[in-house]
Amino acid sequence: MAVRLYTSREVELIRKAGLLAFEAHMVVKKMITPGVTTLELSHAALNYITSKKGKAAFLGFSGFPEAICTSVNDTVVHGIPSKLTVLKEGDIIGVDIGTEVDGYFADTAWTWGVGKISEENKRLLSVTAKSLYKGIKEAVASNRIGAIGASIQEYVESNKYSVVRSLVGHGVGKSVHEEPQIPNFGKRKNGIQIKNGMVLAIEPMVNCGVYDVYTGDDKWSVKTRDGKNSAHFEHTIAVTANGPSICTLPKDLDEKKAMDLIN
Repeated sequence: MAVRLYTSREVELIRKAGLLAFEAHMVVKKMITPGVTTLELSHAALNYITSKKGKAAFLGFSGFPEAICTSVNDTVVHGIPSKLTVLKEGDIIGVDIGTEVDGYFADTAWTWGVGKISEENKRLLSVTAKSLYKGIKEAVASNRIGAIGASIQEYVESNKYSVVRSLVGHGVGKSVHEEPQIPNFGKRKNGIQIKNGMVLAIEPMVNCGVYDVYTGDDKWSVKTRDGKNSAHFEHTIAVTANGPSICTLPKDLDEKKAMDLIN
C-alpha cells in the first residue's frame, strides 16, 4: 500500500482524534493506583471516548477484545485488560490508546508508575520517553525513515537499555495502522524518504534487558524474553514544512511539560 499524504485540513481532523486520546490517557492516569484492575482502566477510557462522540480504535481491531492495551512490567505491548490483573505498588503499566473521530485515527501510548516506583523504573520511563522525542525531531522531509530509528537506538543504547526489534511504529490517519513501517533502530540512510503530509505513529519500546520478546498464551501480550521490565511511549505526529507537529498533545504542552507528567 502506498504511503498516504494528508492535507492540513485532514491533519487537524487527526489532531482532534489525538487530543481525545490524550484526554483519555489523563482519565486513566488519575485511576492508576494499587488495587485497581486493568479492566477498570479500559472501561473508564471507553466511557470517556464514547462520551465525546469518538470510537475506541482498538476495540475489535483484528479481534482485540478491549478498548485499550494495558501492559504491566515485563509485558511490552498489547496486554489485554482483565479483572484478574490488579495493579500493585511499584508496578509500571504501559497504556496504549487509539481513537477514531469522524473517520480519522490517532494512536498514542504512555507508561505510568503505580504508586512509588524504583529509581530504575523511573530511569527506564525517562529514557524511553526522551528517546521518543529524539525520534520525533528526525521526522522532517530532509530525512529518511531510518533517521527516526537510528536516533532512538543511539539514545537508548547509550543508556544501556535495548530497543525491541520485532515491533515497529507505523503510519496512521484514515486507518489505525498504515504504511510506512517505522523501526526504532537502524541506519539513518535506510527506508523511504520522509515527505511533508506524512502522519506517523512513532513508538519506541525499550527493555531493561535483552531486546528479545515472545507472545504470551493469550496470543496478544508481547513479553520480554528475560522477564525484565519494558516501557513504551508513542505519539502521532504530522510531518509539516515547519517540522514535526505532535497530534496527540495539546499545543501548549511542550516536551518538558509532557515529561513532567510521568515524574
